[in-house]
Amino acid sequence: MAPITIHGQQNMAAPAFYMPNRLSVQACKALHYLLRGKLCYMTDPLFPPPTEVEQWITRKGVPIEHFDFRNGTPQAAKLWIRNRLRQDKSVIFLPGKLSKVRGSLTDVPKLFLDYVQEMRLPVCPLFLGYYGSTRDNLYRDVAESGCREEFYILPGIPVGMHMGEKVYAAWMEQGMEAFSTRDYLQGSVTTHLVSALRKHGSVEMIDGLSQKAVPYYKILGVAMGVARRLVKTEGERIGVILPPGPGGTIALLACMLARKTPVMINYASSGKAFESTVQQAEIRTFITARPFMKKLPNFSWPPEEQILFVEELIKSIPKLLLLRDVLLARTAPTSLLCRMYHTDARSGEDEAVMLFTAGSTGEPKGVTLTHRMLLANVAQSCCRLSLDRERVLGSLPLFHSFGLTIALILPLLKGRPICTYPNPTDARTLCQLIEKYKLTMLCATPTFARTMLRRAEAYTFASVRYFIVGAERLQPDLEREFLTRCGVQLLEGYGLTEAAPVCSVNLPDEPTTPGSAFTIPGTVPRSIGSLLPGIAIRITDVDDDSRQLPLTERGMIWLKGPNLFRGYVKRPQLNADVLRDGWFRSGDIGQMDLNGFVTLGGRLSRFSKIGGEMVPHEGVEEAVNKILRLETDDSIKIAVTGVLDEQKGEVIVLLSSLPEHADPAAQRETLSLLRTEMTAMGYPNLWVPRFLIPVDQIPLLASGKQDLHLCRRLAYEYLEIDRDA
Repeated sequence: MAPITIHGQQNMAAPAFYMPNRLSVQACKALHYLLRGKLCYMTDPLFPPPTEVEQWITRKGVPIEHFDFRNGTPQAAKLWIRNRLRQDKSVIFLPGKLSKVRGSLTDVPKLFLDYVQEMRLPVCPLFLGYYGSTRDNLYRDVAESGCREEFYILPGIPVGMHMGEKVYAAWMEQGMEAFSTRDYLQGSVTTHLVSALRKHGSVEMIDGLSQKAVPYYKILGVAMGVARRLVKTEGERIGVILPPGPGGTIALLACMLARKTPVMINYASSGKAFESTVQQAEIRTFITARPFMKKLPNFSWPPEEQILFVEELIKSIPKLLLLRDVLLARTAPTSLLCRMYHTDARSGEDEAVMLFTAGSTGEPKGVTLTHRMLLANVAQSCCRLSLDRERVLGSLPLFHSFGLTIALILPLLKGRPICTYPNPTDARTLCQLIEKYKLTMLCATPTFARTMLRRAEAYTFASVRYFIVGAERLQPDLEREFLTRCGVQLLEGYGLTEAAPVCSVNLPDEPTTPGSAFTIPGTVPRSIGSLLPGIAIRITDVDDDSRQLPLTERGMIWLKGPNLFRGYVKRPQLNADVLRDGWFRSGDIGQMDLNGFVTLGGRLSRFSKIGGEMVPHEGVEEAVNKILRLETDDSIKIAVTGVLDEQKGEVIVLLSSLPEHADPAAQRETLSLLRTEMTAMGYPNLWVPRFLIPVDQIPLLASGKQDLHLCRRLAYEYLEIDRDA
C-alpha cells in the first residue's frame, strides 16, 4: 500500500462536516485515528465507494449511511447532517466510483457541490493527491501504485454564499501548492531529454519533407557534436530560425547541451517584430539552414556573419568524432553523457528556452520558459493524457509554445515517434502523412484543422485518438463536420505562452462505471476543458482586480501554478500589471463550472466597452457569420474590432474581405441587414457594427489567429480616427 503523509492536523475540528475531493483506505485510516472513531460516512445509494475503501470502513464498524441526493433536497441533507453532529459524530462525505478522465482533481461531481452550495453549513475541505517519485512523475499517471499519497486537512469554511465554489477552490489551490513543491521541478529538462533519447534511442523522428527517419540516438549524438561548437559562441542566448524537424530538434538540443538558451524565432513575423526580438533577447548568434533561408527570401535575416548553418556545423565535425558521439549516444550510460555536458548546470528556475508572444495585440513580448515550467507542464500533461502508444504529428512551428512543448519536448521525453512537417498550412501533405504513418495525436489551430478537413477523406483520421485544437475559438460547425465526415472529435484546449503552454483541455469521455449513476465528463461543449493538475484559477471583476468573484461568475481569469512564468523580459511595468503574488492575469474573460470546466468569453482585447457594457467581438463575429451565412467555409472573411467614440466610448467596426463589400452601396445594405437581423435575434443594439470596412484579406498571424493589432490599426486608418486624441 502506498505511503501517506498527513498535513494540517491543526485544522481538525470535531464534530464537523468534512468534504474530501476523494478518499483512499490510507486517508480513511488517518481520519479514523484523528477523529478517534467518532465519525460516520455519507454517500448516495447509487454512488458506491471503491470496494477496498468500503471493506476497510465496514471492518472498523463505522456506519456508511445513504442519502438520496438525486431525489432529496439540500434542506433534508442539512437536517440529516445536523442530527449526526448532535450525536457528537463528524460526518464525512464519501465519494464513490465514477467515470472520469485520469488526472481529475476530484471524484465529487457537480451535483454534490451544488448541495454544499445550498445547505448553508460550515464545511471542512479535505484534499487527497497522488505524487510519484522524482523521475517517474514525468512518465506515469498520478494515481498509479507506488505513488505517495498526500492528505491535507484544510481550514474550515464558515457559512456564507457560494460554499460549493469555495470548497472547489480550496481543493484546487491546495492541489496546485502540493504539485508545486515536488522535487522533480528543480531538475533539468536537458538531463531528462538526454535520458529519454538514450533510453528510447531506436524510436524515430520522421522528416515528413524528405520521408527520412532519424533515430533518437542519432539526433542526440549529432546534437552533442554541434554543442561543442556552440559553447564557443558569444552571449548566453542563440536565435534558432528553423521549422520542426530533425534539424530544428538538433539545434534546440545542442543549445541546451552547450548551456545556451535557444530563442525560438518567429520567422513569420515582420521585420520590426524580429528586430525587437533580437534587441530584447540580446541575440548575437543565430542557427538556421541554407535551404530554409532560401524559402524565406522576404524574412529580415540577420547579417550572414552572425549565422551558423546547422548542416555546415554537422559537416564541420570530423567523421570519426561524429561517429564517436553517435556511438556514445547509443551505448554510453546516461550519467556519463550528463556529466560530459554538465546538463544539471541549468535547472529549476534557470532559463531553458525563450519564446516571444505572437504580437497579435502589439509588440512581441519575451517569455522565458524555465526548466521548472517545462518539467511542470510535461508532468501535468502526462497526468491527463494517456501517451503510451501515441505517434505525434509535429507541424506547428517551434516558436509556437504548443509546437515546442507538446508536439516536440513531450513526445521526446515519452519516447514516442514524431512525424514532422515544416508547413502547417499544407493540408494535403499533412493528411497524407497522417494516413501513411498512422499518426494518433494531432495538434492544430481550428483554422489549420479546417484546411485539413477540406483535403481529408472519410478514412484520413482513422488512426487519430487525440486531435487537440486551440489558440482560437472552435466553431461548432467545424466540430460537427469533423465528427460527421471523419468520425473525429475535436478536443478544444487552452494554453498561453506564459504557461508553457497548456492549461486545460477537453478529452474523450470515459466509459461509464458499472453500478454508479454519476460521472465527471471528459468534454463539455463550448468549454476549453478542465484545468490540468497543479493549476489553479481565480476570477476577478474585469474593472477591479481586487474584487474576487465566485468561480462560476464571468470575469477576468487569473492562473497560478509551477508552469506559469515569472514575468516578461525587460517589462517591469507590464509585469507589475499582470502578476500578483504568483497569480497571472491572463487577459481572458471566463468562468468555471463545478465539474472544473472553464468557458471563455474571449480575450479582454477582444471586447469593447460601449456605454458601460462589455461587448465581445467574437460574439458579434458569430452573429455576423450566421446572418451572412459564412459559417462553413468563410469564417475568416470577416473580423470585428472596436474604435474610440466620443459618445459611447467605443463602437463596433466590421472588417470584410468579401468582394461585394468593396461597393459602398453594398456596405450600407449589409449594415442595415445586420441591424435588422441582430435586433430580431435579440442582440443588444450596442453589438451592431457601426462601420463596415472593405479589406483585401483579414490579417492573420502564422498560427492562423487574427492579427488583432493590425485589424484595429486598419480600422483607425480607414476611418481617419486619431487613436491618441
